Amino acid sequence: MGYAMSRLEIESELFDGGNTVHEASSSTRPGKLFPKVDDEISQLTNLRSGPNDRLHQLVPGKQQLPVSPVRMLAGRESNYSGKGRFSSADRCHMLSRYLPVNGPWLVDQTTSRAYVSQFSADGSLFVAGFQGSNIRIYNVDRGWKVQKNILAKSFRWTVTDTSLSPDQRYLVYTSMSPVVHIVNVGSSTTESFANVTEIHEGLDFSSNDRRYSFGIFSVKFSTDGRELVAGSSDDSIYVYDLEANKLSLRIMAHSADVNTVTFADESGNLIYSGSDDNLCKVWDRRCFVAKDKPAGVLVGHLEGITFLDSRGDGRYFISNGKDQTIKLWDIRKMSSDTSCNLGYRNFEWDYRWMDYPPQARDLKHPSDGSVATYKGHSVLRTLIRCYFSPEYSTGQKYIYTGSHDSRVYIYDVVTGAQVAVLKHHTSPVRDCSWHPHYPVLVSSSWDGDVVKWEFPGNGEAPVLANERRVRRQYYD
Repeated sequence: MGYAMSRLEIESELFDGGNTVHEASSSTRPGKLFPKVDDEISQLTNLRSGPNDRLHQLVPGKQQLPVSPVRMLAGRESNYSGKGRFSSADRCHMLSRYLPVNGPWLVDQTTSRAYVSQFSADGSLFVAGFQGSNIRIYNVDRGWKVQKNILAKSFRWTVTDTSLSPDQRYLVYTSMSPVVHIVNVGSSTTESFANVTEIHEGLDFSSNDRRYSFGIFSVKFSTDGRELVAGSSDDSIYVYDLEANKLSLRIMAHSADVNTVTFADESGNLIYSGSDDNLCKVWDRRCFVAKDKPAGVLVGHLEGITFLDSRGDGRYFISNGKDQTIKLWDIRKMSSDTSCNLGYRNFEWDYRWMDYPPQARDLKHPSDGSVATYKGHSVLRTLIRCYFSPEYSTGQKYIYTGSHDSRVYIYDVVTGAQVAVLKHHTSPVRDCSWHPHYPVLVSSSWDGDVVKWEFPGNGEAPVLANERRVRRQYYD
């Protein structure tokens, strides 16, 4: 079956100058009213993605949002900002309406399940990790040419996560093993076979007095590149000091697998974690009152947490849950009481092989402390990931996520609307990544396809799959 133009669930097409332009819709699912999101996050989002109020004073016409590109350009030419250029909010107001929904274009195609897909911080590199022990790094600026093809070492089950260092010189990768491996991305060798063509140094996250093994689900570099934080199958958070080349901290963080961890902001002092115990926790390394005691707990998910993404401000983050929801959190509303998280499930269910029970879809935790909840996607079989859209081009106006139903969903943070649904894949989409500067999104799936989506109107025709299709074994 070949690629078709993506079938998009977008509610409106806006016309500007006679040209049809696909933009974000503001519709929600019929019959479902989205509760008013917290005023502060709403205001912060609007400040980052809304035009300056002076625009309406200087440029005649109706005062309505979104402001058309013609009016925005007219305002810039009249120097309404006093700077002779667009402000960052103006830029986001222009770019955030053009969603990466056109395509898809084929980046790569393998016979192995894709588990990880990530742009580098500057968007020049793209990393994809596969179950077949391969990790590929593509040079985006050179036509998505494979810059490094890494064959993983001490491989168990799959590549569970990867992380690029801030200077983009090194990549770490994890699997169901306590040893994290680090690779020199900047070397001239394209084929990086562990300890054959290149050294893949192993960083042992297990302490000397422990003889059992565990796996690592999540790993992240700190902003300064000096530390790694990891979440593991032994219910713990680990911090590894790269300069000292040793494990510096272990926290017995949860009562079940720690599926996801991330630094809250550039300081590296705050760490967020999410677990199969249904809890999100906040850890402040500056003031550990007692060993393994978090600064606070956030309760609201009815099932385990699969992924967290920080807004980067040390205040807000989102979580994907096996209760088929994304939740937005404000850590100022965290609690110290975990007793309110006692199980409310009165049915047997395992997300690895069962569909989510219909009777559970409208359940709500009685102590739900989240700011907002987003529904529509599916979190089954694997640890599906979700993210804020980029600050530079969208002002973090959207949330996007992979899904078990083979699609990518994009939600409006403030209204909760499903503004786009990208359809191409034939198996679960575990990960996806939005370019930090341009309206380009890459999705990777268990069907082995890595494809990119762009905003409409660039004049380039998508590559038909029958030109590059390979035979593959499809998974249940």
